[in-house]
Amino acid sequence: MSIISRTIRAGIAGAALMLAAGAASAHDYTAGDLHIDHPWARASVNVGGTAGAFLSVQNHGAAADRLVSVSSPVAEAAEIHESFEDKGVMRMRHVEGIEIPAGGEAVLAPGGYHIMLIKLKQPLMPGDKVPATLTFETAGTVDVDLVIEKPGAGAAGHDAHDGHGMKKTDHSAH
Repeated sequence: MSIISRTIRAGIAGAALMLAAGAASAHDYTAGDLHIDHPWARASVNVGGTAGAFLSVQNHGAAADRLVSVSSPVAEAAEIHESFEDKGVMRMRHVEGIEIPAGGEAVLAPGGYHIMLIKLKQPLMPGDKVPATLTFETAGTVDVDLVIEKPGAGAAGHDAHDGHGMKKTDHSAH
């Protein structure tokens, strides 16, 4: 086989591997009219501790839907929370659900709405994937994998600090 043939074959094989890796790393889900994009959680080595999980949901339908609950076998409980500032102190509170407006989007991100994984049963290590189940009022349940990002990640795959000028975090809303 000539050097040119080997180079072409190697190039084709490399391109095929890159395409396969891209398909494998695609990290989105569909539930009815909802599109769930890149669910992820921050790493935590503290068994019994907590971790935040994040995602975005686009509603391509003509009617609103609501994310009403979350569960994961890696935590004793999973709750939907909202972060907010109160007199210069960041606080969290449990909410009963998040509306995804018709033709709109709900973003669960650090510093805002998020999923709180409570009393972790195992460490969450960067690069791992852990299962979670999202339950929507209309679209029903959808199983997703949360990709574990390193501690302090502000958005999937990006290091960031809080960025909201947090002076103190009050977790007393648990």
